[in-house]
Amino acid sequence: MKKILIVDDLHENIFPLLAKIGFEVHYEPNIQRSEILEIIKDYEGLIIRSKTKVDKDFLLYCENLRFIGRAGAGLDLIDLQEVERKNIKVFAANEGNSDAVAEHTLGMILMLFNKLNWADSEVRQRVWEREKNRGIELKGMTVGIIGYGNMGMALAQRLIGFDVKVLAYDIAEKKDYEYGLYAQKSSLNKIFEQADLVSFHVPLTDQTRMMINDDFIQRFKKNVFFVNTSRGEVVCTESILKGLQSGKIRGACLDVLENEKLSTLTLEQESIYSQLFQLRNVILTPHIAGWTVESYRKINEVLVGKITEILKE
Repeated sequence: MKKILIVDDLHENIFPLLAKIGFEVHYEPNIQRSEILEIIKDYEGLIIRSKTKVDKDFLLYCENLRFIGRAGAGLDLIDLQEVERKNIKVFAANEGNSDAVAEHTLGMILMLFNKLNWADSEVRQRVWEREKNRGIELKGMTVGIIGYGNMGMALAQRLIGFDVKVLAYDIAEKKDYEYGLYAQKSSLNKIFEQADLVSFHVPLTDQTRMMINDDFIQRFKKNVFFVNTSRGEVVCTESILKGLQSGKIRGACLDVLENEKLSTLTLEQESIYSQLFQLRNVILTPHIAGWTVESYRKINEVLVGKITEILKE
């Protein structure tokens, strides 16, 4: 029987799904890297989430590995050139949490615009301030979506009901019809010229790492709202802070941070984060945009669907 190793926490619905297509499942969510290297030669499949980096050294031990599945979005933990050289299939489950990411992104925007976090906190302290918590409306704005894959498209679909203009840019060449009814195909320059709000949904690659810096932010013609639910390393946190302090960024929604291991911050990062965390026009969440009860199950369904297609090859 074919054997598959799972090295992270996954919803239990993965077990019958994999058994149905003929896999013996070894579930080791607490296994350490050194232990994986001792046994990975015995497996045809590997499923990871966030803790396991599949680099060139790791792949030296993968004698019989046929595929690697990432239970989530993004493949930045995997050496894609080396797995291609070894003819190992690689895939993520981006489709499984795109709805969750889109809803979370929209929720953060509405919280920011309507000051819901501060208003809630004040009322709980018996403070009843109406004028100070006056909100603004999304209707009529131009929203730029940078990265128009599963996540970006799901967000655009939900924005239509708010009567906004949606401009979408993706580095991959897409046909006009792929943007559907929800967005206009756009260049980056057009987004820089017109956007009131920009939301990032790009993978972390050499090309996108630190793409949002001082120069990038200054290219926007308007003072903009900024949303990042993709990867923290796409953004220079110091640049976001400077943009907020100068007013070039009117407000920010950040589900991800450049360094998410808060106990390991450098002195410089500690200073930047401390200032960022004090700002009222910043909404922060701990990398949970794709982290819903429903996505926990759907990710597995997407993974098994892709594994099934590999078995047909």
